[in-house]
Amino acid sequence: MASQHELVRAALRALGIERFVLAIHDVSFPSAPGEDVGRGSPYARGGHAFVELAHELGFDGLQLGPQGQTSLGNPSPYDGSVFSKSILSIALPELASERFAHVVPERFVEAAAYGMPQGQTRAHYTHAFHTASRAVALAAANLERRVAQGDVAAAELAARIARFEASAEWLAHDARFEAFAALHGTDAFQLWPDADRQPSARRIEEVLAEQRDVVRAYVLGQYVLDVQHRALRDHLRPLGVRLYGDLQIGLSLRDRWTRGHLFLDRYRMGAPPSRTNPEGQPWGYPVLDPRQYLRRFVGDDAETSAPLSFVRARIAKLFSELDGVRIDHPHGLVCPWVYDGTAPDPMRAVVNGARLFETPASAEHPSLAALAIVRPDQIDPAVPAYDDAHILGLTEAQVTEYERIFEIVMEAARNAGGSADDVLCEVLSTCPAPLGAVMKRYGLGRFRVTQKANLIDEADGYRGENAKPRDWIMIGNHDTPPLRAVIARWSRNHTIEARAAYLATRLEPKESRRKTLAASLASDPRRLALGMFAELFVGPASNVLVFFADLFGETATYNTPGVVSDDNWSMRVPGDFRAVYTDRRARGEAMDVAGALALAMRARGDDFVRAHEALVVALEAHADSAAIRLT
Repeated sequence: MASQHELVRAALRALGIERFVLAIHDVSFPSAPGEDVGRGSPYARGGHAFVELAHELGFDGLQLGPQGQTSLGNPSPYDGSVFSKSILSIALPELASERFAHVVPERFVEAAAYGMPQGQTRAHYTHAFHTASRAVALAAANLERRVAQGDVAAAELAARIARFEASAEWLAHDARFEAFAALHGTDAFQLWPDADRQPSARRIEEVLAEQRDVVRAYVLGQYVLDVQHRALRDHLRPLGVRLYGDLQIGLSLRDRWTRGHLFLDRYRMGAPPSRTNPEGQPWGYPVLDPRQYLRRFVGDDAETSAPLSFVRARIAKLFSELDGVRIDHPHGLVCPWVYDGTAPDPMRAVVNGARLFETPASAEHPSLAALAIVRPDQIDPAVPAYDDAHILGLTEAQVTEYERIFEIVMEAARNAGGSADDVLCEVLSTCPAPLGAVMKRYGLGRFRVTQKANLIDEADGYRGENAKPRDWIMIGNHDTPPLRAVIARWSRNHTIEARAAYLATRLEPKESRRKTLAASLASDPRRLALGMFAELFVGPASNVLVFFADLFGETATYNTPGVVSDDNWSMRVPGDFRAVYTDRRARGEAMDVAGALALAMRARGDDFVRAHEALVVALEAHADSAAIRLT
């Protein structure tokens, strides 16, 4: 009898689904017994075991979140560093293994994990942060001591670290930052003395000498992460599971330090007002200065300009470590929404912001006129500046200017042996004309988040039937409530019937049967959930993304945007994840992949089912949802 993996892969091929990817951030991975220090890691034993479950379920890709180093006071991965990885993702037990010359004693790992609740489903960020910091400091000190004592294994490890340090051009900058942050007790460099915000070469030497231990620990930690990341990829390749990363639009304080010359004065990047977020979001992220990299300002020097060199190094590192990249808020690379970062009220400022390259004439933003790519006659003055239809049309030459940074991403994908299929564009409710033109030039798809579908507007971008084959379709992501919570809200709002009726149009090709199917979907939240999962596979989108909270049938939200909460960025897969998933799936709470695919295949019509009858029957035999059959 075929395994579920084999059946799922066969069904995906039959349905024309090219990518079936599971999204999960580092913090959310489960831990195996004895290795849980309050935070997950894809590199630990629990992480590897979780990947194997994903493979068994038929997933062929794993979408990670940003992996950068965060600060003690801010766990958001989208505010992490863009070169360094987070030391919180280090699989600590390996530091006590032969691979790393036993630089940390086993008793340290045991003590760090002691008292952590087994199978916990929330991260203990502060504990994990302090534990990881102590671990790399102890490892570096032990390594130096043992090298001095003539320990061969330690000397070999030290030599490997030295080679890594010499090859990683970004590492010197980030290690220097760590030294200054340790000196001042904060990574908020705006609070440092003026001399240390843009330090001289002599000042840097003084601090590096004073904070020598901090630098050694930092370098060691980044080396360990590099080794463990490569080991993860080695584990994934035989499984046929691709690894995707996340190109966040923001830059951490670590990345901004000493690089102020790359950015525009006064202006900051934010999220524009939109249908799902009418207030916008004042992210506060810096904006690369176009006067330094657009050809009309610097001519041929654009290729070697400092901003593009920075971007190129960042993207090249990502594609050297990953099979593909999700671009977070890609409008930020093409036509960023900017606002006055010096304004006393950021919320008001972001609502009154402007598109960086689409403001040729504005009393409120006169300094942006020189940066405009569009002409005044290409703007519809009756349409708000943030609206997708604000620009009436673009020339090919203008699109070429707009794509200048985006082009670097696509070039890096090609250089790594990839293609447009390896670039995921997180276009949600906002897709301004310049971004749409750039994506069309490269043949890129957008995201379709089905839980947000507008049932009244047939042209709504979140509706699955409006997707294109290159698009990525999903029920939700890291910023949305999970499906079970959404269905509970629909029940409270008395919109279940309307949602069921809409789903019936997607899942039943014969109109005469739709009323019966809609009634079945509306009769039980589990049935509606199964229908929502099945819709992901009916097309025309050929790429499916599932967030882990939906796979496991969670009811809590991973992250609530715009809200500061200890619960944000902390949800984890439980340590006994196999048992939890199996139990929830049997109860109709977790995603039943086989059942959803069987339903999606039946949605293709009787002729399609007859052509694949054996596969449909086999899927239904594997499906726990057979107990809640829809018809």
